[in-house]
Amino acid sequence: MSASGGTKAIVAALGANLAIAVSKFVAFAFSGSSSMLAEGVHSLADSGNQFLLLIGGKKAQREATPQHPFGYGRERFIYAFLVSIVLFSIGGMFAIYEGYEKISHPHELEHWYWPVGVLVFAVIAEGFSFRTAIKESNELRGRLSWAQFIRRAKAPELPVVLLEDFGALIGLVLALLGVGLAVLTGNGVWDGIGTVCIGVLLVCIALVLAAETKSLLLGEAAGLDVIKKIEEATVDGDTVTGVIHMRTLHLGPEELLVAAKIAVQHDDTAAEVANAINAAEARIRATVPIARVIYLEPDIYSEAEAAKGPDPEATPGGPNPHTPGH
Repeated sequence: MSASGGTKAIVAALGANLAIAVSKFVAFAFSGSSSMLAEGVHSLADSGNQFLLLIGGKKAQREATPQHPFGYGRERFIYAFLVSIVLFSIGGMFAIYEGYEKISHPHELEHWYWPVGVLVFAVIAEGFSFRTAIKESNELRGRLSWAQFIRRAKAPELPVVLLEDFGALIGLVLALLGVGLAVLTGNGVWDGIGTVCIGVLLVCIALVLAAETKSLLLGEAAGLDVIKKIEEATVDGDTVTGVIHMRTLHLGPEELLVAAKIAVQHDDTAAEVANAINAAEARIRATVPIARVIYLEPDIYSEAEAAKGPDPEATPGGPNPHTPGH
């Protein structure tokens, strides 16, 4: 996934959220609506989240160092995870608390036209931001459904902006319902109920974001289609006759580590094997440009060894033969 599309969507969302946050706080000052306060904090938190994503993208561009030989690509995952924490705490929990207070101590809304007008403006602005995120995502998601795109995307920016904007639009509808029912019935409890619903929505979105970014932080392999391309590019049918096993790991959204044990002929010379490995690496990089770090280990293929299956003790996270009781 290209970082440029994510940056464009982030900037669009940042501009929209800053304008919306100011208008919501003004509406809260005139009306006293807790829904408007919760929505204002929500927009402010979203603005901070977009700043975090921009910072993460900038830090991820740093060159590799001896202490961090694989670079800083995962900075983008870390800052995306921070976004989920901010959304959960500042956005979701604050809204739930404010809604509870409003339900416990309701009061009639004053100057109701302020929150209604601001909410209509916010729907238009968030719609523009959401449209930009959808447009940028459509260029990358291919035939994937939206749920699959959010689940499988290795670059966190577009899924984060998509979920934030989607949640913001639903939250605005909930705020409109809460304010509208409070005005029609003269009972401020409805405003509090709308605020609590906004908080629950934000908490749910934050949990989804946390789960997805946690998976990226732990380290995800390349997609099955990418792995297939790498395997096909590795084998030349002459010196490299097959891939015995392979591991891939995303060092960042656009950086992939490839480690594989490849099968070579038993009578090949060292020079022939070295030339075949160099050629295989060149083919892999040409086929999958994000494969930045490649380690290929030659071995003689054995049908008897292959029939035994993978060695669990050689697999990361597998059983430790030196642990007592094993």
